[in-house]
Amino acid sequence: MELGALCLILAAIFVWGMFSARAAAISTPIFFVATGVVMAQGLKLLQLDSDPHLIKVVAEVTLVWVLFADASRVRIADLSADRGRYVRLLALGLPLTIALGALAAVAVLGVSPWYALLLGAALAPTDAALGSAVMSDRRVPRRVRQTLNVESGLNDGIATPVVTVAIAGIATAAGLDHESAGHALIGLLLGVVVGVVIGAGGGALLRIARRRGWSSDEFAGPAVLALALIAYLGAVLIDANGFVAAFVAGSAYGAFGGRGGEKEIYYVEQTCGLASMISWFVFGAVIIPALAAGWTWHIVIYAVLSLTVVRMLPVAISLLGSRMDRATVLFVGWFGPRGLASIVFALIALEDLHGVAGPIDEVVGAIGLTVLLSVVAHGLSARPLAGRYAASRGQLDESLHPEPAVRRFVSQAPDRHEVQ
Repeated sequence: MELGALCLILAAIFVWGMFSARAAAISTPIFFVATGVVMAQGLKLLQLDSDPHLIKVVAEVTLVWVLFADASRVRIADLSADRGRYVRLLALGLPLTIALGALAAVAVLGVSPWYALLLGAALAPTDAALGSAVMSDRRVPRRVRQTLNVESGLNDGIATPVVTVAIAGIATAAGLDHESAGHALIGLLLGVVVGVVIGAGGGALLRIARRRGWSSDEFAGPAVLALALIAYLGAVLIDANGFVAAFVAGSAYGAFGGRGGEKEIYYVEQTCGLASMISWFVFGAVIIPALAAGWTWHIVIYAVLSLTVVRMLPVAISLLGSRMDRATVLFVGWFGPRGLASIVFALIALEDLHGVAGPIDEVVGAIGLTVLLSVVAHGLSARPLAGRYAASRGQLDESLHPEPAVRRFVSQAPDRHEVQ
């Protein structure tokens, strides 16, 4: 990356930091995707390195920190009141979303079952950062916000094994020298082991160091940032699944690190915020232009279906009998934005399946267009739909500063109802 390009990216981050509160009508991803497109394609101000491997590394590191931070924020005690709702969405709604997404891919795009499974699984995880206006709007009931937050915080880690198995299945069917589906499953189990050992061990050690006064507040945050990458790279070194290891390590760290570890997790979240801004900028400047030429009407139809029927129908089915009214079910179903995890899965598939004769470019194009439409549609609709939904509830959230079970590192400006 040229020095001038880096300066423009950093300038965009600084500008957003100054005006984000005044630009509350748009989301952070919308700003950086649009800025990347305008600077690279409209004004021709920068030329970024389009090496897929370099872009994949940046996105992977960001996702590792996201998975670690999200998992570490989940507190079992906080989830007990609505655990039935979370189980419904994650144990029933997520598999149904993957299955329906795969069926739609076969019907609309005509791809083979393995490619269809890859597409369905890559687009199943949601990203609450794209609808952050909903998360910060205290007019929306806390339990609804927490439902969306917990779901998006956990479903990317759950979908990762399915993506891994799908890629392995495609490679095996093509006769590529790649791990088999069985080997991929073993890698997933090893990733769990690595994550537990590193997350629990690191959390316990930092807790002891904190108690004895050995740990400095200045460097504990970077230590946890490094711990997340150690879990990922340690798993990769032994041919295990690094993303699963990072996710499990975050959960184990949250359990063993104690309440004092929340400051360190906040540092990880802030770093995630910076890394995600860069990732969204690169998505707009490099990935969108590279994919746009391959977008067909079939891909457009699939992207629209993915954001509507493929998401909303499984949510409605999974929430049957949950005593949620129709407006709430529709609200939860719509706010299932696709984000960073889907982009990373697409880049991994593109690199791992390079040279395979198949519709991998079509699948990656469908993922890219779906994420782009989601950035725009969910980013623009979050605030008005949250207001309309909240008006139908007729009251503010009962708690002044509700604490989410999973905090988001990309936030909107404080809601006007909260600053009084």
